[in-house]
Amino acid sequence: MDQISIQDLKAGLSKAVAEAEAGKTIVITRHNEPVATLSPARAASLHASRSTRRGRLRPAIRAATKGRYLAILLEDRGNR
Repeated sequence: MDQISIQDLKAGLSKAVAEAEAGKTIVITRHNEPVATLSPARAASLHASRSTRRGRLRPAIRAATKGRYLAILLEDRGNR
């Protein structure tokens, strides 16, 4: 677990956030006393693919639908 003072955190916030995003837990201190922790928001086991990080979405239906997406969706749902 790394430690960083509030003053150093202000100067290097983006670096500290990048380290937390990479999975590290950082203890934030004031006058050498721990006051808070900075840790990853998502579980470490969660895998984000390259296409997810770029924010790209792929269509679920790859067939040539000619604008009939709603009709195909209703056909797929049936009477649900």
